[in-house]
Amino acid sequence: MFKTNVGGIDRVLRIVLGLALLVWFFMDQGTGAAHYLKLIGIVPLFTGLFGTCPLYSVLGFSTCPMKS
Repeated sequence: MFKTNVGGIDRVLRIVLGLALLVWFFMDQGTGAAHYLKLIGIVPLFTGLFGTCPLYSVLGFSTCPMKS
């Protein structure tokens, strides 16, 4: 479906950031819009797990190592 365009370090950082935001969302019992903005952690988590970023595809950007 989508071409892999997220490299190793980028993937790890996305997964860690996504998990951190989601853990913060579930551990903090806050209210209001600011609390629910932490759910944006779903996006970096999924892009890191699947190795593809739609925004990178649109911009023609890739952090994957070049094939020789």
